[in-house]
Amino acid sequence: MTEAVYYILLSLQVPRHGYGIMQFVQGLSHDRVQLAAGTLYGALNSLVEKEWIEAVEGANGRKKEYVITVKGQAVLEGELIRLEELVANGKQWIGGDKS
Repeated sequence: MTEAVYYILLSLQVPRHGYGIMQFVQGLSHDRVQLAAGTLYGALNSLVEKEWIEAVEGANGRKKEYVITVKGQAVLEGELIRLEELVANGKQWIGGDKS
């Protein structure tokens, strides 16, 4: 999973529209990850096709919003476990026991 997709899924724990996703990701990553509109909407379309997220009507019938699905949540949780393992292995081999 790419870092952008990880952050998009993380941002959709609550319904958000595209610009809201961009702002959330940029803020959470301390401006390190900045999603361009083309990248974001391409990823959103792909994630809808995979059934990891779904489009919902926004508040007051305004902008389309997206929210993570049960399937997407399971994928995100699996990715978090994978990333935790990477960090643990890195800490072991860079600063600790190398046996």
